[in-house]
Amino acid sequence: MTPGDRALLLDLFRTAVDAVSPARCLPPRLPPPPRGRTVVVGAGKAAAAMAQAVEAHWRGSLSGLVVTRYGHGAPCKQIEVIEAAHPVPDAAGREAAARILQTVRGLTADDLVLCLISGGGSALLAAPAAGLTLADKQAVNRALLRSGANIAEMNCVRKHLSALKGGRLAAACAPARVVTLAISDVPGDDPSVIASGPTVPDPTTFADALAVLAKYGISEPRAVIEHLRAARDETPKPGDPRLAGGEVVIVATAQDALRAAAGAARAAGLAPVILGDSIEGEARDVAAVHAGIARQVARHGGEDGTPAAPPCVLLSGGETTVTVRGSGRGGRNAEFLLALAVALDGHPGIAALAADTDGIDGSEDNAGALLAPDSLARAAARGVRAQACLADNDGYRFFSALGDLVVTGPTRTNVNDFRALLVRRTA
Repeated sequence: MTPGDRALLLDLFRTAVDAVSPARCLPPRLPPPPRGRTVVVGAGKAAAAMAQAVEAHWRGSLSGLVVTRYGHGAPCKQIEVIEAAHPVPDAAGREAAARILQTVRGLTADDLVLCLISGGGSALLAAPAAGLTLADKQAVNRALLRSGANIAEMNCVRKHLSALKGGRLAAACAPARVVTLAISDVPGDDPSVIASGPTVPDPTTFADALAVLAKYGISEPRAVIEHLRAARDETPKPGDPRLAGGEVVIVATAQDALRAAAGAARAAGLAPVILGDSIEGEARDVAAVHAGIARQVARHGGEDGTPAAPPCVLLSGGETTVTVRGSGRGGRNAEFLLALAVALDGHPGIAALAADTDGIDGSEDNAGALLAPDSLARAAARGVRAQACLADNDGYRFFSALGDLVVTGPTRTNVNDFRALLVRRTA
């Protein structure tokens, strides 16, 4: 990959992330101040930056608190920011959730609750349902993260183990008006799935949650299974009067990020093709499909039915999953790129970037990585075999050995995966 192509791919990623930053996308969507108090609560990797944007543009006084992942905080003057663990919850998240519940109790119909929600909020709002412990929730989270379950399945379970999720937070706010400003990290942008939908009705049930655990062979802890089987105190459903009048405003999505990257690609003389903003599935399977499309474009670009001719860039978003079978390091974007490398087998005209818009790929310190046509050859020269790394879920090691990790630090936003495949014409 030439230095120019490397810089281009990184610029497309930066453009995508900038387009969905809270400072840019949130202020135009703020509601008017209420007659009474304005209380701000929220959770997610973007929650602190969202709170900061509210403070900068709100007319009137504010109070409240939000919880975000460790390292994702931002300085605020009126809204307290608490940091906690993600993706496996900890005691700080449990205490923050309890304080959020206390903050919204006793409000009136003249009051407004601004709920700032973004991806990661489900793990950060760690208030166990009655009869469950934080340890129970941690065990289930770990099992789900390794299982290959998609985000909707994971959040279905989380809602039914929580005192806050699945509409319970909005119910606690009644009779105050609740306006939820959300940055979507889920395919399809369903508000009931973003951070497990703490302020919207929940269409899923205890039986659905049990079915998810059964599907992935998760039978522990026993307290969780017994809680789901008992099916007491179901989450608020559509039509629940406690949630009447609530409003959800999606302020940023994966499509917004892809659209911005497409504009930057076009300005650089590339034909952009958005393959989809809600692509799901095993990372290595999604990689195989992307490789097939890229090869088709490289070979037949410009012919009838082929989406674009080189030079072009194939863009996609969504959330892949990884069923962990090895003991290596790396998130779903590194896994995607490693599988893409194997599928492309050094194709001379294709380079790629895959990264998480929150700046953290799984639990590592990188956002993602870059793939060059010569990545396999360079790795082999260093004694690193792509197939072995893929079998061990060790994408981090592969791209670290090449110096091709993309490290941004926390971006304080989150619309999930961003992928760009650059296709150049070859002789």
